[in-house]
Amino acid sequence: MAFVKIGSLAALPPGSVMEAEVGEGTYAICNVGGQLSALDGICPHAGGPLGQGNLDGEKVVCPWHEWAYDCRTGVNDYDENVKLATFAVKVEGDDILIDVPQTVRE
Repeated sequence: MAFVKIGSLAALPPGSVMEAEVGEGTYAICNVGGQLSALDGICPHAGGPLGQGNLDGEKVVCPWHEWAYDCRTGVNDYDENVKLATFAVKVEGDDILIDVPQTVRE
Protein backbone atom coordinates (compact mmCIF):
# COMPACT_ATOMS: atom_id res chain seq x y z
CA MET A 1 0.00 0.00 0.00
CA ALA A 2 1.10 3.58 -0.60
CA PHE A 3 -0.12 7.02 0.37
CA VAL A 4 -2.00 8.93 -2.33
CA LYS A 5 -3.13 12.57 -2.21
CA ILE A 6 -6.91 12.77 -2.24
CA GLY A 7 -7.66 16.38 -1.43
CA SER A 8 -7.04 19.52 0.56
CA LEU A 9 -7.40 19.91 4.32
CA ALA A 10 -9.01 23.31 3.66
CA ALA A 11 -11.84 21.47 1.84
CA LEU A 12 -12.56 19.23 4.85
CA PRO A 13 -13.32 21.34 7.94
CA PRO A 14 -14.05 19.66 11.29
CA GLY A 15 -17.50 18.06 11.34
CA SER A 16 -17.52 17.20 7.65
CA VAL A 17 -17.01 14.24 5.34
CA MET A 18 -15.79 14.12 1.75
CA GLU A 19 -15.72 11.54 -1.01
CA ALA A 20 -12.48 10.57 -2.74
CA GLU A 21 -11.93 8.28 -5.69
CA VAL A 22 -8.61 6.59 -6.36
CA GLY A 23 -8.57 4.28 -9.35
CA GLU A 24 -11.64 2.11 -8.92
CA GLY A 25 -11.83 2.66 -5.15
CA THR A 26 -14.20 5.09 -3.42
CA TYR A 27 -13.42 6.39 0.06
CA ALA A 28 -15.14 8.47 2.73
CA ILE A 29 -12.77 10.83 4.54
CA CYS A 30 -14.09 12.11 7.90
CA ASN A 31 -12.93 15.04 10.00
CA VAL A 32 -14.19 14.54 13.54
CA GLY A 33 -12.95 17.40 15.69
CA GLY A 34 -9.74 17.71 13.69
CA GLN A 35 -9.02 13.97 13.66
CA LEU A 36 -9.07 12.54 10.13
CA SER A 37 -10.06 9.00 9.26
CA ALA A 38 -10.72 7.14 6.02
CA LEU A 39 -12.96 4.20 5.30
CA ASP A 40 -14.51 2.38 2.39
CA GLY A 41 -16.86 4.88 0.75
CA ILE A 42 -19.57 2.46 -0.40
CA CYS A 43 -22.28 1.45 2.04
CA PRO A 44 -22.73 -2.35 1.97
CA HIS A 45 -26.49 -2.01 2.56
CA ALA A 46 -27.42 -0.66 -0.89
CA GLY A 47 -24.24 0.82 -2.36
CA GLY A 48 -24.83 4.37 -1.12
CA PRO A 49 -22.03 6.97 -1.32
CA LEU A 50 -20.88 7.45 2.28
CA GLY A 51 -18.62 10.37 1.36
CA GLN A 52 -21.74 12.26 0.27
CA GLY A 53 -23.42 11.67 3.62
CA ASN A 54 -22.93 13.60 6.84
CA LEU A 55 -21.39 13.20 10.26
CA ASP A 56 -23.33 12.54 13.43
CA GLY A 57 -20.73 12.82 16.16
CA GLU A 58 -18.11 10.18 15.33
CA LYS A 59 -20.32 8.38 12.80
CA VAL A 60 -20.66 8.86 9.06
CA VAL A 61 -24.27 8.45 7.94
CA CYS A 62 -25.18 7.11 4.50
CA PRO A 63 -27.36 9.58 2.58
CA TRP A 64 -29.52 6.85 1.05
CA HIS A 65 -30.91 4.91 4.02
CA GLU A 66 -29.14 6.42 7.05
CA TRP A 67 -26.95 3.45 7.90
CA ALA A 68 -24.18 4.78 10.17
CA TYR A 69 -20.57 3.69 10.69
CA ASP A 70 -17.93 4.70 13.23
CA CYS A 71 -15.43 6.82 11.29
CA ARG A 72 -12.45 5.38 13.19
CA THR A 73 -13.31 1.68 13.17
CA GLY A 74 -15.75 1.26 10.27
CA VAL A 75 -18.18 -0.64 12.53
CA ASN A 76 -21.91 -0.27 11.81
CA ASP A 77 -23.87 1.36 14.65
CA TYR A 78 -26.60 -1.30 14.60
CA ASP A 79 -24.74 -4.52 13.74
CA GLU A 80 -21.11 -4.79 14.86
CA ASN A 81 -20.63 -7.69 12.42
CA VAL A 82 -20.97 -5.19 9.54
CA LYS A 83 -17.65 -3.43 9.23
CA LEU A 84 -16.09 -1.28 6.52
CA ALA A 85 -12.38 -1.34 5.72
CA THR A 86 -10.42 1.57 7.18
CA PHE A 87 -7.28 3.19 5.77
CA ALA A 88 -4.40 5.15 7.29
CA VAL A 89 -4.53 8.93 6.79
CA LYS A 90 -1.82 11.56 7.05
CA VAL A 91 -1.60 15.28 6.38
CA GLU A 92 1.36 16.94 4.70
CA GLY A 93 0.95 20.70 4.65
CA ASP A 94 -2.59 21.17 3.28
CA ASP A 95 -2.64 17.79 1.48
CA ILE A 96 -4.68 14.85 2.76
CA LEU A 97 -3.16 11.49 1.88
CA ILE A 98 -4.63 8.02 2.40
CA ASP A 99 -2.92 4.65 2.26
CA VAL A 100 -4.73 2.65 -0.43
CA PRO A 101 -4.06 -0.85 -1.78
CA GLN A 102 -1.80 -1.03 -4.84
CA THR A 103 -4.50 -2.78 -6.90
CA VAL A 104 -6.91 0.13 -6.37
CA ARG A 105 -4.45 2.68 -7.75
CA GLU A 106 -3.86 0.86 -11.03
